[in-house]
Amino acid sequence: LSLSLIFRGNAEAMKAMSLALDQNRIQQLFSNLLKNSLKYTDAGGGLEVVCSNTEDKQLVIEFNDSSPGLTDNDLVQVFERLYRVDPSRHRNTTGGAGLGLSICKSIAEAHGMTLTAGHSSLGGVSMKVVITWE
Repeated sequence: LSLSLIFRGNAEAMKAMSLALDQNRIQQLFSNLLKNSLKYTDAGGGLEVVCSNTEDKQLVIEFNDSSPGLTDNDLVQVFERLYRVDPSRHRNTTGGAGLGLSICKSIAEAHGMTLTAGHSSLGGVSMKVVITWE
């Protein structure tokens, strides 16, 4: 597995950013997103973690992994409680209870963030966290 950490944007704006967050919950959010990407990426695949900021005071953190990907239908449902993607789509892994991404979505929303899922340019899944600051 190859891992790339990429930063795009204005470093000075990033230094000036200040957020009041629950450290334990934010750690849980990012830890779970990272673990999911690593767990469901095929051997020899890749993961890019991209951090960028926009001119409209947003910090965007994306976890883009390689195959296998998800169907459009799975992407729509992936944050629902107890939803699990068809296990035949994944290599031999032990599945969870279908709560992890639902919890991540709740944590993000409780902190005024958005969490969305999409198709990754690497052929897998892209999980995007958008944080807006004053």
